[in-house]
Amino acid sequence: MTRFDHILNWTLKAGSHQFPGPDGGTCINEAAVVAAGFPYQPVWRVEVMPRCFSRPICRLAMLLNDESDDVQRQRLLPFVTRLACADTPEVERLRQNYISARTYTTPLSFEEGLTVLEGALAIGRQASLLSEDEAGERLDQIKRMPEQVAPDRTMVGKIKEWLGIKAEVV
Repeated sequence: MTRFDHILNWTLKAGSHQFPGPDGGTCINEAAVVAAGFPYQPVWRVEVMPRCFSRPICRLAMLLNDESDDVQRQRLLPFVTRLACADTPEVERLRQNYISARTYTTPLSFEEGLTVLEGALAIGRQASLLSEDEAGERLDQIKRMPEQVAPDRTMVGKIKEWLGIKAEVV
């Protein structure tokens, strides 16, 4: 874990988030998107992640992130820079089969989940390693950005947008 001291001030949280707070405040996949050099985006499901991310591995990471407690979740930080490892369809099927064969028991303990995640990451292409400084700087940049306001996607909000009426700030 000492290799990741630069991101230990990032806080992984359950669920997806519109934008990270000053302490980080994202799920593992949202942090991984930023660490890989992409603009911040909420990740409600793994299919919205950039193509360079392994879907089976990100799905498992999301499960571990969302089903763990706050202390356990922080143990996922070293995996943030390793999720951008998508490979051929055959390798992705191997990863999915590996994960499925080892996660059929319910409930899966957090420790068992970490072991499965490590094993799945060992199959196929490995993520390009970032320097510790580069990954930390990318995460820090997002924390320094002003919070983005989600657009009003209600019918009234869409009509106001079409008419050019500015949203009221509450």
